[in-house]
Order: sequence, then C-alpha cells, then structure tokens
Amino acid sequence: MAVQKQDKILKIIPLGGLGEIGLNMMVFEYGDALFVVDAGLMFPEDYMLGVDIVIPGFDYLKQNKSKIAGIVLTHAHEDHIGALPYLLKELNMPVFGTPFTIGVVRHKLEEHGILSASSLHEIFTDEKLRLGDFELEFARVSHSIVDGVGIAIRTPVGLIVHTGDFKISHDLTDDRITDVNKFARYGAEGVLALLSDSTNVEKEGYTISDREIYETLNKIITQSSGRVIIALFASHIPRIQQVVKIARQSGKKIVFNGRSIEVSVNIAKSLGYIDIPKGIEIDVNQIDNFSDEEIVIITTGSQGEPMAAMARMASGTHKEIKIHKDDTVVFSSKFIPGNERSIATIINKLFKQGADVIYEKISDVHVSGHAFQEELKLMINLVKPRFFIPIHGEYRHLVQHAKLAEQVGIPADRILLAENGQVIEFDTQGGRIQESVTTGRVLIDGKGVGDVGRSVLKQRRILSEDGLVIVNMAFDEETGIIIYGPEIVSRGFVFETEAGHLLEDAKCVVLEIVEDVGPEVEDRAEIIRSKLQTALKQYFSFTIRRYPVILPFILEV
Repeated sequence: MAVQKQDKILKIIPLGGLGEIGLNMMVFEYGDALFVVDAGLMFPEDYMLGVDIVIPGFDYLKQNKSKIAGIVLTHAHEDHIGALPYLLKELNMPVFGTPFTIGVVRHKLEEHGILSASSLHEIFTDEKLRLGDFELEFARVSHSIVDGVGIAIRTPVGLIVHTGDFKISHDLTDDRITDVNKFARYGAEGVLALLSDSTNVEKEGYTISDREIYETLNKIITQSSGRVIIALFASHIPRIQQVVKIARQSGKKIVFNGRSIEVSVNIAKSLGYIDIPKGIEIDVNQIDNFSDEEIVIITTGSQGEPMAAMARMASGTHKEIKIHKDDTVVFSSKFIPGNERSIATIINKLFKQGADVIYEKISDVHVSGHAFQEELKLMINLVKPRFFIPIHGEYRHLVQHAKLAEQVGIPADRILLAENGQVIEFDTQGGRIQESVTTGRVLIDGKGVGDVGRSVLKQRRILSEDGLVIVNMAFDEETGIIIYGPEIVSRGFVFETEAGHLLEDAKCVVLEIVEDVGPEVEDRAEIIRSKLQTALKQYFSFTIRRYPVILPFILEV
C-alpha cells in the first residue's frame, strides 16, 4: 500500500456495540472515504416500555454521507443487520455480504418495501473488495450461523483485522471452521490492530464441541416415545442440519413451523447450505398422517417471543399443533439476558400440558457461537497485533478482554478500550483514542422511528406504576354553573368498586376548587385545571400514597 500522507489519519469509530450486547456498527474512515461494518439492533431493556427494537443513531453518517462507500456485513444475525432497513431508508449505499447474508437481507428489505431501491453485492473469501483507499479481504469464521466472515482491512497506515463474531472449533466440516491459517497469514504480514469479539470473554476454556450437542440431540430424538419439538434461532442452519441428519437416520419426518425459520431454511436450500433429502420434509398439515414418534418439529420462539410458534403451542392457541402428553420439547438455544422470565413462563406451561421440556440449564443442547477465553487468546496469538481493541460486548466484557490481551503479551499502552462514539485514530506515530462524535440509541415503536424519547418513556413508566385519573367536567359559559360532572375515572390506579369512597371524596376536592374560582375569574377553566392537578396529587399522596397522572378535561359550553 502507499505510504500515508501526513495530513491523513485512519479513524475507527464505533457507533454501537461497545458497551452493550447488540447494536453492532462501526465506521472506518480515511481521507474522503468511509465504510461501515454492520448495522445491528438490540432488543429493548426493561425500562423501554412498549418499545419494539433499538437501533444505533446515524447522525455521524448523515453528516458525512458524501464520503460513504458502502456497508459490509459480517453475518446475518439481527444484532448485525437488524438496523439495515432503517439505515438504507435514510442513506442509500451499496451493501456487501456473503451469499446467505445477502439472501436474508434481501428478504428483510423486501418486507420494508425498499428492495428495488437497494444495491446488494455478494462477497466471497477468495476475492477482494476495494472501497476508497481501503482494500478488504474476508476470512471464514465459525459462528452459530453459516457464511460468517472476519475482515482484513488494508489501509494506508497498516492492516486492521476485524474478527466479526467467531469461535474456533476443530470438529466441524472444513467449510464451517474458522480459517485460522488465514488469520495466521495476516499475523505474519504484520497487523496494526486487532478488533476482537468480547461476548464470551468471561467463559474459561473452550466452547464445547458441536459433536457433543449432536450426540445429545441424537439421544433425545431417537429415544423419544412421542413427537420431538425443537425451538431454536431461525438462522441457526448448522443446528437445523444436525437435526435433519438425525431425523433421516432414525426414519423420522421433519416439519418446519414458524415464518422466520421457513424463510431461513428456504434461503439456505437455494444456496446449497443445507441438505434436506427428498421425502423427509412434510407440511404441518400432514402431521396427523404419521404416528407421534415419527415426527420432529423444528420451530421458532426459543426466546419466549409472545407471537412465535412455541408460545402459541404452550398457550394452546396454535392452529395446527397442540401439545401432546408424551411430547419432548427442546430449547436448543441460550437464554438471552432479559428473556428468562418469558421463557420460564412458556416452559411452565409446557410442563403443565404434560410435555417433557429440555433446556440449556439441565442438558447440553446448545453451544455458543462466541469464543471462550482460550480461543480469544489463540486469535490474539495468531494475529500478533501491535494494538488491540476489544469490541462486541458490555463494558465489563471489554475490560476483561483487555486484561486477557495483556496476559498474552499486548502492552497495556497498546490496548485501546473505547466506548461508542469515541474516535480511535491511527497514523505513523501509533494509535490513540481522541474526541467523540454524536451517537446514541434510536427507539423503534411500531412505525415510529425515534419519536419515543426519555420524556415519553418516563410518562409510560409513571402510567405503568401509578396509573391514571381523569376528571371530566363541563360549565355553562355564561353562568359558570356546572352542567356535567365532576366525573372521575381511573385506569390502573384503584379498583373502583373496592375504593369508591376514594374517588367520591376526590369529587369533593374538585368542587371546593370550583367554588374558590368564581365565574368572574378570567381564564377560569385553565386556572381550575391547574389547581385540580395540584390538589388531587396532594390528596392521593396523603390518603393512599400513590401518584397517578391527573388529566382534567374541562369544557365551557
């Protein structure tokens, strides 16, 4: 590559993914060009009441839209591509990804009605991609999805390696293992900085073998006396392939149920990433044509999603599949933090219906797609970077990964522990963390993008905790006499038949205020409205120690 000009600096700017699980999005900028790696979402935290999903803020990209050369996707998980439709609606740019990733993206953009306006391009591990002053090369990585890649980025100041999400496992087929030889070649070439996945840095040792998961699932499926229903992530094609293989060997039929899993499997089929022998797959409507012990159902809803197929089976509302007493239900996925309660509710319902439920806490039915400590150390030793930047994880994960890098010989002053928005700069003098750019989280609620902020969330929290009291009243405009009300209605505050006296006494508070503000007072309705809010807040605080939202509706007719 050409020698760096003195007036140009390589900038690496995380817009999401450093300090949380999800929202993965990173900018690489040099001179007049930049490109983006991933555009992920995260699921709402507990305080984000009513919010559907969360995406990163795009302010920095909007401010530099003339520089954008494209976006490169490491793989097709939602925490890496979920924000893409929202990004492309605001900033149309070329999208680059492996065939399976582009297949999933194509379906997603079609749902959002922007596929025809989008520019999608497939990338391959034996090809290079030029974006401005950047030359990108791709290395296959093993993860809980097919077609994941790490990225080697050749820049005018040096080689940067971004691992993407990865683990290092040696018991997989050649087309699914992390290409350690390629990462080692980068190390031999000389790597300026390594950006490495920190998700599982707290886990000691190595990820358990996929072979162990296969043996566990094989035992469950072959020994079951009834149907086996397996809930997993729709994108986990390698796990689906394992189940299909076991079903074929044991003479069982496979049913795919759930829209997202059907879409994912169809994409994988079209690309040759999954082998489903002819005659093994049947439609959900054909289940009754076979005995229970011949049926394996692969479905969605492993995270307790209320509208997913698994939740509907558990509640008895699924149109085609009812839980039988001898069914074995397997949750073949990790319980994502925040989803434990909803998953536990579904498991309890399944047990109540007589099913036997197997999940991660009681059996090895899931293996993580993220590297444990020894694999993370191996990646650092393979790449031999001059600088190390932990990415993808909560802040504690980044700190632990930084400590791990020190243990394997990276000097502390060459470990750059950055947060979202902070600009990591590299030039001929080395690397450092500089100023910050504007970043943040954008909340998606229904079709609204960013219209729910702190004040709305605060109002929702107050309503959820303390409820609502509405006062309806009408005056005669000329005489000032009350012609309707006061009527007091509460929602989420008190059960009115149990505390009727409370609301009746509140009416007396209202009438006292009306008497104090005579008909001759200017802006009478507005003054009464203001005094009502204050007086009723004080009344409810004194009598019941609750603080409902007070909404007075006062009309002059």
